[in-house]
Amino acid sequence: MDDYENEALPVGEAQVAEAMQTLQRYKAGKAALDKRLVDNELWFRMGHWKNYQNPMMPGKAQPSSGWLFNSIANKHADAMDNYPEPNVLPREADDEDTARALSSVLPVVLEQADYEQVYSDCWWRKLKQGTGVTGIFWDPAMRGGIGDIAVRSVNLLMLYWEPGVEDIQDSANFFSLALADNDRLAARWPQLEGKEGSSGITVGQYVSDQNIDTSEKSVVVDWYYKRPDETGRMVLHYCKFCNGVVLYASENDPQMAETGFYDHGKYPFVFDPLFVEENSPAGFGYIDVMKDTQDAIDRMTQAMDENTLAAAKKRYLISDTAGVNEDELLDTAKDVVHLVGRLDERGFMELETAPLPSNTIAYQQNRVAELKEISGNRDVNQGGATSGLTAASAIAALQEAGSKLSRDMLKSSYRSFAKECYFIIDLMRQFYDEERVYRITGQQGGTEYREFSGQMLR
Repeated sequence: MDDYENEALPVGEAQVAEAMQTLQRYKAGKAALDKRLVDNELWFRMGHWKNYQNPMMPGKAQPSSGWLFNSIANKHADAMDNYPEPNVLPREADDEDTARALSSVLPVVLEQADYEQVYSDCWWRKLKQGTGVTGIFWDPAMRGGIGDIAVRSVNLLMLYWEPGVEDIQDSANFFSLALADNDRLAARWPQLEGKEGSSGITVGQYVSDQNIDTSEKSVVVDWYYKRPDETGRMVLHYCKFCNGVVLYASENDPQMAETGFYDHGKYPFVFDPLFVEENSPAGFGYIDVMKDTQDAIDRMTQAMDENTLAAAKKRYLISDTAGVNEDELLDTAKDVVHLVGRLDERGFMELETAPLPSNTIAYQQNRVAELKEISGNRDVNQGGATSGLTAASAIAALQEAGSKLSRDMLKSSYRSFAKECYFIIDLMRQFYDEERVYRITGQQGGTEYREFSGQMLR
């Protein structure tokens, strides 16, 4: 295809260049959120001391207590204990057979998409970053080329939307970025040969203990956008490009130029925020709430550790005129230490370290209790009990009352799960052209085989 024909297509180099400018504008609007995501990952890994560039810190102990991590891990365990399962109800009387079929088939589709792992990853990100994002796509390469639905947990650091919108569906464009190996890109798309490398756009990187080399990788952009058709209905289109080269565009595809990429007409991403922020589809999480208290605890622990070590080891103040043999003094195997001159308190004395005052210890314990309170991670939530509480009914009552925060988080996650299921049903309606056979558990508990196709949903 020559350059003239390429430019004649609805989506070419000019449209991609305009999309790149839009992406750069979206990136600038999301810069503060990206920085917070990178910092929160360090807090979660208890590596937050790397954030402090204090010249007094080198050589000092850097304790990182796991109170914050414990709260996050406990809430993730609550989420996994309440793993959702779809139950499809009919909207009309003649929908009952289809609803029953979907109720039995949807769990199998989710299992084949490894949804439990997606659910777990999404919850980790929801707790760490404040937002879990799930992507629901049609992958034509799955099942030996037949195609099937792919559900993935998406890294919020790689997503960009119009600044100021509260729902991503209101954004004029939506971008999903990924790093891909140059050799694989050139093998998959020959038009990229010789055009791999830097494109002037960078992706966010977490601070990692590994040495991650991205010099042989290129940024691939999935660009989703909505445009009105002749009737005024908003149609979703999709374009994949790399370094200004169009790899695929639904507007250039005769089969999808009119209907759009997905019939449901929505960006195929579900955002599940933990604590909602105004004017943003992304929220904030427990690390944002707890990190100041965790910082105070760690700084107190550092000071207390240094004091304890200093008190446990005797140190001495020695005058230059004392004439003490320092080698003998520091060698604990020596029973006798020689010195020259008179022995009095002016020339040689023990350096005493004051023990920790009790109010200092109480202060740190109060900060730990504060972190438990603000995160809703009291002892009863982890199966423990406060002193003096022994009655089983009282412990159970406290555990039930203490789990309301978890129930609130789970309800928001279930609402997002319902949206994901609607996306899956829409993709079934659009792409399940042939009948597929699913092995399900029947009402009597035995194994049954059920046929299902998109025709049942149309």
